[in-house]
Amino acid sequence: MSEFFTLDFAYARNLEGQKANQNNFYGSIRAKESKESLEAQRLLEGRKGAGNDALGWLDLASDTTQENLNNINNAAKIIQKTEALAIIGIGGSYLGAKAVISALQGPFETSTCPIYFLGYNIDASYHKGLIDILSRKRYAINIISKSGTTIEVALAFRFLWQDLKSRFSSEELRDLVFVTTDAKKGKLRQFIQKHQLRNFIIPKDIGGRYSVLSPVGLLPIASAGLSITKVLKGACEMREKLRSTDFNSNPALQYAAYRKTAYRLGKKIEIFCTYQQNLFHLCEWWKQLFGESEGKNHASIFPAIVNFTTDLHSMGQWIQEGERNIFETVLDVESVAELIIPDLEDNNDGLNYLSGKSLHYVNRSATEASLMAHKEGGVPCLRIRIPKLDEETIGALLYFFEYSCAISAYMFKVNPFDQPGVEAYKGKMSKILT
Repeated sequence: MSEFFTLDFAYARNLEGQKANQNNFYGSIRAKESKESLEAQRLLEGRKGAGNDALGWLDLASDTTQENLNNINNAAKIIQKTEALAIIGIGGSYLGAKAVISALQGPFETSTCPIYFLGYNIDASYHKGLIDILSRKRYAINIISKSGTTIEVALAFRFLWQDLKSRFSSEELRDLVFVTTDAKKGKLRQFIQKHQLRNFIIPKDIGGRYSVLSPVGLLPIASAGLSITKVLKGACEMREKLRSTDFNSNPALQYAAYRKTAYRLGKKIEIFCTYQQNLFHLCEWWKQLFGESEGKNHASIFPAIVNFTTDLHSMGQWIQEGERNIFETVLDVESVAELIIPDLEDNNDGLNYLSGKSLHYVNRSATEASLMAHKEGGVPCLRIRIPKLDEETIGALLYFFEYSCAISAYMFKVNPFDQPGVEAYKGKMSKILT
């Protein structure tokens, strides 16, 4: 099995004993947390825990048939013939795909079929600006929603459907509009039948934030020209690794137990960060996954994300010397495309001592320095060391965090797969609007 990443606890400090020979926070994980993680794993694998009707994601990567992959790839080829793809979704309906595409293609448009995301907010300026751009193109839509009535998604779709319908025939629309929704229920199912649109199924036993390895994420990822076969392969390999009941060889058990130990020691906020711009949206996906899964019963870890080194110049002071109720998890990619620093004849910036070195070397030096400083400042830091980023690695990472999140939520005695608090604002908003 490939080693997609490793958990490095070297900068995770022991805050209980403070003995000279006990400076590793990982050593603070009591037998209690280790045992809790294994008990949570038994609940998950035995399908005995809360929300066990939403475990379709658990074996999704291996259960996906070649026929389904072919259908997704064929649709992606049709989409790639257009001038752009507009993905309409909110939360897990777009974050997973955006995380993968951004991680592997970077923040700049490199595809002949640029991908835009909308429907994840109701900001009029954002939507008007994007609609003005799209209205001059022959673009495709992929709307992703189980119900078809989520207000942000439904309104964005209204605008784009109206535009396409005014410019293209019913037959042409069948090659421009792709719907990912529930197999039987919801307003979009009726819409599909009426207009005879191509569609993909969101499995009924998979919630939005666990759906990236389903057609929800796979169609946009394939449309970006990435290999969904490789993404699923990485997830399958990680699935096999995480079946292990050996705590010392199972990174998901270790990560979940580490988080619970941090919470026990008063660390109520997890600062999740990366030093690579292209991983920012993976951090956003992680934030929703853990926030929506664990944030219940008024007792859990608050998931916060920062983007280094940028935020070292804005939040660095607080992280170094603010209240000591935080711990840090760092995504560290060891190998990226090289950019060599040139020599300047006049050396006006005084940085010629860096000439000939790679920019990534400087970035990783900042990573190392920050880990050292934060540890000395009383912030435990876990580093997730990633040798390189590719489709298989991303698939493995996505599955690792999904599995770890389920384990961690069970350790906090909550259902990882519901979101009752989200409905509170929706109900009040509906009353205001009607």
